[in-house]
Amino acid sequence: MEMNWQEILFSFFGGLGVFLFSIKYMGDALQKAAGDKLRDILDRFTTNPFMGVLVGIVVTILIQSSSGTTVIVVGLVSAGFMTLRQAIGVIMGANIGTTVTAFIIGLDVGAYALPIMAVGAFLIFFFKKNKIQNIGQVIFGFGGLFFGMETMSGAMKPLRELPAFIDMTVNLSEMPILGVAVGTIFTLIVQSSSGTIAILQGLYAEGLVTLDAALPVLFGDNIGTTITAVLAALGTSVAARRAAAVHVLFNVIGSVIFLILLVPFTAYVAWLGTTLGLEPKMEIAFAHGTFNVANTLIQFPLIGLWAYLVTRLIPGEEVTIEFKPKHLDIHFIEQSPSIALGQAKEEILRMGQYSVQGLQETYEYLKSKSSKNAETGYQLEDAINNLDSKITDYLILISAESLSAADSTRHTMLMETVRDIERIGDHFENIIELIDYQVNNRVNLTEDAMEDLREMFTLTIATVQKSLDALDTTSHELAREVAEQEDLIDKMERKFRKKHILRVNEGACSAQAGIVFVDIVSNLERIGDHSVNIAEAILGNRT
Repeated sequence: MEMNWQEILFSFFGGLGVFLFSIKYMGDALQKAAGDKLRDILDRFTTNPFMGVLVGIVVTILIQSSSGTTVIVVGLVSAGFMTLRQAIGVIMGANIGTTVTAFIIGLDVGAYALPIMAVGAFLIFFFKKNKIQNIGQVIFGFGGLFFGMETMSGAMKPLRELPAFIDMTVNLSEMPILGVAVGTIFTLIVQSSSGTIAILQGLYAEGLVTLDAALPVLFGDNIGTTITAVLAALGTSVAARRAAAVHVLFNVIGSVIFLILLVPFTAYVAWLGTTLGLEPKMEIAFAHGTFNVANTLIQFPLIGLWAYLVTRLIPGEEVTIEFKPKHLDIHFIEQSPSIALGQAKEEILRMGQYSVQGLQETYEYLKSKSSKNAETGYQLEDAINNLDSKITDYLILISAESLSAADSTRHTMLMETVRDIERIGDHFENIIELIDYQVNNRVNLTEDAMEDLREMFTLTIATVQKSLDALDTTSHELAREVAEQEDLIDKMERKFRKKHILRVNEGACSAQAGIVFVDIVSNLERIGDHSVNIAEAILGNRT
């Protein structure tokens, strides 16, 4: 029988493409349906490693991607939302959660794939409500999983007649380490362990590989999926790199343990299949589930050891941006609203320092064009937004208490100050986006323009810092100096705008460069306005 290789390859890779698209489409829709609260769920409920495992399972089922969960975790560790020990629990849970996809595929409802997709498409195209469209996307993606699987399985059927493929299967059975390597490399290429496990389920269902050849490939799939987290951690904080290292360590050690126990594990999976009367695809699903649950049970008591080990392997000081408030003790509100206002002020000052750091990172990004500065700037803006929300909630609770006239005035001033600092964060984020545009479109600013921006950034950063110092010390003198510096910023903005228009007219720089420059100085001028608002609130407090 002559092989039609074009048909086999087209069907296989087309089916794989449909499968990978469907799993991402379904995951994105589930994430939208759950709302943008995944980070809050991870932050709120990962109080200890055990809870971390449970949350990791739930979130991974929601987004249908252990790599996606691990990438979120890497970001949270980098942002100081989560400790390394908590993150290890979530990573373990994510490995269990991802097995759900294999069980879904094991249901084997491929014959109904196209009608299921049709129902999903109907909901997407004929309903305008976002909620119904999200459900439609989930259903369409669910059907697409099986359609992709059926297409891949159909493509692989003729391979059972191919002597080279039979020889490869024999080699995989005799050399388990080769199976691990195949699984690892293929998952590195496909970037989805669910995708490679689905292919493995198809191969096993068609009788193209034996169970003892399939299981080492399964272990390799779990190692290969760690590359996404490793890539996400490159160039980020030490803490994030450690979290990614734990993900690799967890899957490699689990694979080594199960390779040693391969003979009894194979016998167990075969017994399970016979006893429960499982379809071949479901056998692989149970093997995958057992591997990840058992691996978590084995390694869960070693979380402290792994945290210690990766800390030694990846040395360096953890420089994190702590999103969580440090000073907002709820107990002070009822006992002493005055002390609670003092706590709020301390948190606002901390938030203000993030705005200064954000401006510094923004200026560094302008000079260096290093994405690391941009990423830190965006993280600082996220932290400012989070603190804005938490401080505002805290101040609202204080307002419900009986306040003296002086405390009431302080309360109003702090509420206004929080809003001004939050707006400073918005403006430096705008500038980062302008620099992103400059980098992506290769827009060049002249040396004169860069010198003008250096002068204006320096003055603006100093003004914001001085307004915070005035808030910290309630210094009217510093507040007045802020007002004077803000006048200079206003004059500087007008002067530099005119200079740059002349440069554009003379052809010294492009119109695009002109837009970037003018928008940057405009945002810096607005930051100066918010600094003077803080100063004026302090001056308004004079008794």
